[in-house]
Amino acid sequence: MSKGHLLIIDDEEQLRKLLGRLLALEGYTIYEAGNIKSAYKILDKEEIHVVLSDVKLPDGNGVELVQQLRAKYPATEIIVLTAYGNIADGVQAIKSGAFDYITKGDDNNRILPLVSKAMEQASLRFRIRDLERQIGGKYSFDSILGESPEIKAAVALAEKVAPSDLSVLLLGETGAGKEVFAQAIHQGSQRKQYPFVAVNCSAFGREILESELFGHVPGAFTGAIKEKKGFFEEAKNGTIFLDEIGEMALELQAKLLRVLETQEFYKVGEAKPTKTNVRIIAATNRNLESEIANGHFRADLFYRLSAFQINIPSLNERRKDIPLLASWFLKQIGPKINKRRSNMTPAFIEALQQHNWKGNIRELRNVIERAAILTDTDVLDVHALPLDFKQDGQQATSSLLLADVEKQHIIKVLALEKGNKTRAAEVMGIGLTTLYNKIKEYHIQLS
Repeated sequence: MSKGHLLIIDDEEQLRKLLGRLLALEGYTIYEAGNIKSAYKILDKEEIHVVLSDVKLPDGNGVELVQQLRAKYPATEIIVLTAYGNIADGVQAIKSGAFDYITKGDDNNRILPLVSKAMEQASLRFRIRDLERQIGGKYSFDSILGESPEIKAAVALAEKVAPSDLSVLLLGETGAGKEVFAQAIHQGSQRKQYPFVAVNCSAFGREILESELFGHVPGAFTGAIKEKKGFFEEAKNGTIFLDEIGEMALELQAKLLRVLETQEFYKVGEAKPTKTNVRIIAATNRNLESEIANGHFRADLFYRLSAFQINIPSLNERRKDIPLLASWFLKQIGPKINKRRSNMTPAFIEALQQHNWKGNIRELRNVIERAAILTDTDVLDVHALPLDFKQDGQQATSSLLLADVEKQHIIKVLALEKGNKTRAAEVMGIGLTTLYNKIKEYHIQLS
């Protein structure tokens, strides 16, 4: 089975064949083109995941080609092949949206791992594209992104219980996506054409929450001038989602238990019951069994609510899904802030995966949104991450791929020119002052 489709664009046939054989041995399906015109014929016909393109082509420039490919084939990753010493071309290519650049004949040890990383990123982009095509509604099960075993197990359970009328208890940390699951369960049920009403039980005091849930009649309390429908009436024949159920006062828990047992409730200030036909989905980030032991939650309500329990994994438990989620959020946020953000550096993704996500998916979305706003280029890098990422003891900020490549290249050229900085600057096509600044910036020791 092919690891992916790879297109090599270079007018040097011998180099194309050599690279093609090398990468074919790694399991990739190889396509070749000697110029941009031939490359487009292949790209229009085949699903190409990664492009390896020379900068100097007979009918165009490889750096400009990066921008064109990014616009027409946004899921495809591009690696630019530069001539020896042309750092400027590689830097400009990355700014234009290339995954990375590599120097011909000088970075043979890098090409295989670099293509592998680019292929992973491209596969991620293609999966997101496919998901966009599959999602029919905003709250379907297809909208729950993730490929980790933990999230797949939770989705499988939710899909099984959705068609039934059983009450469901969703357990998980704040921000893990419990409401998204509740919406998906509702959309997968026979009640999907009726209302879905979400209530955050921690957002109201006891008296206000009772009125919000069950409604009240005129004169029920000071300020109750007219009759008010509660959430249970608003959700008639549909689903009510009680988030943070562990925050509900014991007196209200008793009234909720009555709804579960009799399918009726009393409005505040009214003596006759109101019938209801509502499915209840509850969620909490608390350990309700401990709350029961401490006298803060009713055991009988817990057993009625937890007819079917689903544990929603935290983001720290499903780190494999972070690149997919981050890419999805980046794509969604772009139009809202009127900025095109198409990529993330490997260091940026690594920092995301190593972070301790206390706020889970909600926190991840906020971080991506902040980074997208702060970044002036198309590519998100670790510089745009909040300060606490740098305080996690991680090495993300010191593993900037481009800076490391540039440093190593300067060291090689200086060694080749036996420390002659004037000749080294000429070879690299940069000014002597720029070279001195780079030597100082990268703390390069000259022998």
